[in-house]
Amino acid sequence: TKNPIVIVLDNVRSAMNVGSVFRTSDGFLIEEIILVGITAQPPNREIQKSALGATETVEWKYFSTSEDCIQYLKEKKYTILSIEQSDHSTMLNEFKIEENMQYALVFGNEVDGVSYDFINGSVACIEVPQFGTKHSLNIAVCAGIVTWHFVSANLE
Repeated sequence: TKNPIVIVLDNVRSAMNVGSVFRTSDGFLIEEIILVGITAQPPNREIQKSALGATETVEWKYFSTSEDCIQYLKEKKYTILSIEQSDHSTMLNEFKIEENMQYALVFGNEVDGVSYDFINGSVACIEVPQFGTKHSLNIAVCAGIVTWHFVSANLE
């Protein structure tokens, strides 16, 4: 049984990061990945290098615009959460994951983060607590941390 989580990659530039998210999504039985805008799509050699076949085991869709993706997610009754640092973000460890909810976790561009369209279409912004000087994680690493946090909540 797949976990009721969709991962959205909003204009992610690195195909290697996309492949890593596919592999993580396979490992955590994620329902679907949605690729938006300039995000690379399978089949892609760079994706395959890091996905190690996960593009065959994880369902995925592509939308050219964030607006179309948001509309799709809302029609499917997903609670949209942007994984982004903002003035009003909630720390990941403080966010209450509700049982029987379908979540769409939006991860953004490596430089610009999650687009304003997604932030405005989200119920909340979730931030991963960080303690170093950079306050920035690689998108694939961040996706792994956040996805595990949501999946492990269903294990308890």
